[in-house]
Amino acid sequence: MRANNQSTEIEFVIAGFPNIQNVRPLLFVLLLLVYLLIITGNVVVFLVIRLHPHLHIPMYFFISILSILEIWYTAVTIPKMLYNLLDTRRNISFKGCLLQIYFFHALGITEVFLLTTMAYDRYLAICTPLHYPTIMTSKFGTQLAVGCWFLGFLYPVTEIILISRLPFCGPNVIEHIFCDLSPLLRLACTDTTISVIVDFAFNASTALLPGLLILLSYVKIIRVVLRIQSSEGRRKAFSTCATHLIVVMLFFCGAGFMYIRLTKSYSVNFDKIVAVVYSVLTPLCNPVIYSLRNKDISDAIRKIIQTRSLK
Repeated sequence: MRANNQSTEIEFVIAGFPNIQNVRPLLFVLLLLVYLLIITGNVVVFLVIRLHPHLHIPMYFFISILSILEIWYTAVTIPKMLYNLLDTRRNISFKGCLLQIYFFHALGITEVFLLTTMAYDRYLAICTPLHYPTIMTSKFGTQLAVGCWFLGFLYPVTEIILISRLPFCGPNVIEHIFCDLSPLLRLACTDTTISVIVDFAFNASTALLPGLLILLSYVKIIRVVLRIQSSEGRRKAFSTCATHLIVVMLFFCGAGFMYIRLTKSYSVNFDKIVAVVYSVLTPLCNPVIYSLRNKDISDAIRKIIQTRSLK
């Protein structure tokens, strides 16, 4: 390989999980099944929300956007992971690697902002119910969703520019299950301290601040809910927030551990396992959580199934 001016001609090899030759076909089938379930589950949630007029409210609008987001989020990594299970070379070009990093981070950051927006929506609905209809209009909800996508795709530009200028002239094996920033930085044949610090500051700002806003929203929500006299009212208020909180915890715990740290050298195998959690298992859990834990969505799905069975 050559450095700097020929970086675009570099080909990397994605290590994946070594010593799994005997179970590659089984892993391929399992991952393909999971991917199909992710797509099917999120498409079902999206269509159910769009086809039922009583679900055309901001909370479910944001859930439908999250479903579409999860489909694109997994499309960035899982198809390539499936291909690598069939192709023993497991190679990827430098440009392809940068594109995968960019879209994976852009969609992930978009999800962070969307989850924060959903927390704000719940805060308005529970803490200021009289003003909620005038504040959270369909137009404002659309503007918030567009803002999440715009900021999500804008934020990773700086880190992509930084890493595109690094020289790569040594080993070309990326010790990960897909292209990501930290594993790629390990291969640069120069001091990457500045890049690591910038990446840490970037990730901390895009995760800790939204996380703090979500936490503050739910502190106020819990205070208001606990003052509700009716036990049925408290149960209904908590149930509308529980699904969102579960999704937030699953996403933030995995991604937060992976990206908010001032080092580029952690246990590679442990990193790979964590990556499986937030890139595969969390998107699989989200439609299940929303369809089973959310009464309105589960009732709508049940009605569709009953209608189909009567035909």
